[in-house]
Amino acid sequence: MNIYQDYINEIEERKTQGLHPKPIDGAELLGEIIAQIKDTANAHREDSLKFFIYNTLPGTTSAAGVKARFLKEIILGESVVAEISPAFAFELLSHMKGGPSIEVLLDLALGDDAAIAKSAAEVLKTQVFLYDADTDRLKEAFKNGSEIAKDILESYAKAEFFTKLPEVPEEIQIVTFIAGEGDISTDLLSPGNQAHSRSDRELHGQCMITPKAQQEIRALQAEHPGKSVMLIAEKGTMGVGSSRMSGVNNVALWTGRQASPYVPFVNIAPIVGGTNGISPIFLTTVDVTGGIGIDLKNWVKKVDADGNVVRNENGDPVLEEVYSVATGTVLTINTQTKKLYNGEKELIDISKALTPQKKEFIRAGGSYAIVFGKKIQTVAAKILGIEPTPVFAPSKEISNEGQGLTAVEKIFNRNAVGTTPGKVLHAGSDVRVEVNIVGSQDTTGLMTAQELESMAATVISPIVDGAYQSGCHTASVWDKKAQANIPKLMKFMNDFGLITARDPKGEYHSMTDVIHKVLNDITVDEWAIIIGGDSHTRMSKGVAFGADSGTVALALATGEASMPIPESVKVTFKGDMKDHMDFRDVVHATQAQMLQQFGGENVFQGRIIEVHIGTLPADQAFTFTDWTAEMKAKASICISEDDTLIESLEIAKNRIQIMIDKGMDNHKQVLQGLINKADKRIAEIKSGEKPALTPDANAKYYAEVVIDLDAIVEPMIADPDVNNKDVSKRYTHDTIRPISFYGDDKKVDLGFVGSCMVHKGDLKIVSQMLKNLEEQQGKVEFHAPLVVAAPTYNIIEELKTEGDWDVLQKYSGFEFDDNAPKVAARTEYENMMYLERPGCNLCMGNQEKAAKGDTVMATSTRLFQGRVVEDSERKKGESLLASTPVVVLSAILGRIPNMDEYKAAVVGIDLTKFAPPVKALSR
Repeated sequence: MNIYQDYINEIEERKTQGLHPKPIDGAELLGEIIAQIKDTANAHREDSLKFFIYNTLPGTTSAAGVKARFLKEIILGESVVAEISPAFAFELLSHMKGGPSIEVLLDLALGDDAAIAKSAAEVLKTQVFLYDADTDRLKEAFKNGSEIAKDILESYAKAEFFTKLPEVPEEIQIVTFIAGEGDISTDLLSPGNQAHSRSDRELHGQCMITPKAQQEIRALQAEHPGKSVMLIAEKGTMGVGSSRMSGVNNVALWTGRQASPYVPFVNIAPIVGGTNGISPIFLTTVDVTGGIGIDLKNWVKKVDADGNVVRNENGDPVLEEVYSVATGTVLTINTQTKKLYNGEKELIDISKALTPQKKEFIRAGGSYAIVFGKKIQTVAAKILGIEPTPVFAPSKEISNEGQGLTAVEKIFNRNAVGTTPGKVLHAGSDVRVEVNIVGSQDTTGLMTAQELESMAATVISPIVDGAYQSGCHTASVWDKKAQANIPKLMKFMNDFGLITARDPKGEYHSMTDVIHKVLNDITVDEWAIIIGGDSHTRMSKGVAFGADSGTVALALATGEASMPIPESVKVTFKGDMKDHMDFRDVVHATQAQMLQQFGGENVFQGRIIEVHIGTLPADQAFTFTDWTAEMKAKASICISEDDTLIESLEIAKNRIQIMIDKGMDNHKQVLQGLINKADKRIAEIKSGEKPALTPDANAKYYAEVVIDLDAIVEPMIADPDVNNKDVSKRYTHDTIRPISFYGDDKKVDLGFVGSCMVHKGDLKIVSQMLKNLEEQQGKVEFHAPLVVAAPTYNIIEELKTEGDWDVLQKYSGFEFDDNAPKVAARTEYENMMYLERPGCNLCMGNQEKAAKGDTVMATSTRLFQGRVVEDSERKKGESLLASTPVVVLSAILGRIPNMDEYKAAVVGIDLTKFAPPVKALSR
């Protein structure tokens, strides 16, 4: 009884936190619970029944296997439980979403008892999470003359699993709740510092926004029974920042409805809105849960009598309210007219939120059911030798005659499946595409594992070229939470078929390399499509999309992703780089010049940035593509010249070989396969058979942006502008300022060089700057702490070979030790340099943080409130983002440097070799 008693003890402990019993996923505990159910005199029988029926996780968890087998015993009469009739047992099986439950249902449907077989078949007809082994059984039975198998397959071919679902209601009543003014980060909905609890959905739900906001949501629900609460980003975009399924899960937990009465804390159908719409990644996640995301457009730019935009004293457009969505406003979504109403008054057209495809997701309770449903319909029709019944909304296919293709359109056309043969598709077309590379990161990985279990997947799709499970988000501190979660995650993913940062067998050295850097290295084809569980999945080869943990699971299980082909914005460069400028300044200037060119409109938002880098190798080019997440772009594509792409692929090959040499390849030799693919791609480029990817000369773009390098004369800083009177302007990445803006009195409390925005060259810059400053000043004295975290171990090895690591060691007061990793996050810093373990470190904000109220100067990408640094009672925390030289010098001076100091510190250092390509990169 030890396991059950441990569970009861855990329940009592959770009660003190206001929590319900944790859902059961383990076979051993559920086995003991079933034994107690069978013992009619057992004192724990009543509770055991409740746990079995209402608190066991479905899918492929080991508990689900035990539950399915016991339900089979009940249906066959081998076990008798008064409270669970055979009919109720079938009902419970119908809510278990695949895996062992499908195996049991097939056993029963293809068995000898006709009545049981018929009942099992009726349940099977409602199920969609079937895999090859399942359909093979049906196929074999059908070939052997089984009428039951034929009946099931015919139902699948008609998609009755979908057509027999209730229609989407014509009207959905909602009541508004303004969750915040300005952009709402997923960090507000699911804070990074609570990442350890994401797989415990009820516990994690307690961290959404604030306890006060949670109480207000509950009060609205009590006041407006039957209405859905819509969370709103007033004067901003909902769900910017990281790609968190946990953020949507939390919104659904508080405002959605329970997906199944027999599965706790899994809610669906959240409704969210934003004045400027929904962040693309967040919107995809809303689709996963069958929710609705609305672009409210309730504030617009004020114009004068001549139609010119009216601006305030800061030059920002003045906004006027078109209609109110103040908290407590009752609105109506009409799914037929596709309009939003206040009473009888029409407010706005919301067709984009209610496309035929999105209405299917809503009806089915989420996009997974549609993805798998379409697949099972196709398979069943093929087995029967018939055409599938047209049921689902046809994919929109846009083909503009005489119009060329952008780079992303070319990639999507090459990877598309299920489209009209021979038809060339342009932006706006809905497509399913094969995915080449998939990445899972460690703070969302446990959720991805849960999603894989819930969709009954047991092995990676054979069409995926390579997949990687990182350990970078929990690299800084090997605390009890990490020790409990990460080994379990690594074993699951390793068994599933991914290359894992940590070896469950302990045979190779743990690698905490930043996931984006690893994915950038293992992407060996610029025609690739990459899906990764983080918003910064932005590779400099191929086109990469940050995704929620569910979309990552879907890509791993099926090798596919579905989305419209996005519009593109073309970015080219003119002029010459100044010797004292860093490429990070080009990145910031791109954002600033774009906003200036388009009157404050962010033309990047929700689109692909096609950046014509040309001669910049993958490591440095990644600095640009990585930042495009903060530009609110959906993704980015780098256009490179042939020789530069070959150079980047050779670097990638070398780094993959290092992973192989460490013993990280698996029995399918995935990593060796990637090297082989790189060799093939290099040969194609060299022979002229298939040159580097470029757009067509007559491709059509949403906009074209030309960046003037001559105008970049000072280092640029992305400032969160924490004290801006307009709250909506705070914590965006749109405030880009030159260092001269700050004078000599802007104090810096901590510097951070690290995370995914730096590469080997940045670490060499740190080394060379320290030597410069010692030569100029006699010694180097830090007036603020400087935290340095290399993104990968192989970079450290290369720096050791080249002598730079010795320099960094000389000036550091702390160096990481893999044999004795930190077990607690640092809370205080001395004025010295810290050489931290490779990984995300301060950028993630879930382990290490700066002191509250600090002003941090970082190479990071994160300036959201509370991420890198939290507010104190005395002042707001600030995370200012800049180039490596600015960060290093700011830590040494304890303030933002002036131009004379900056130029002296970087004299003789080759900060970047970037020059615009001399020829147009198009064909």
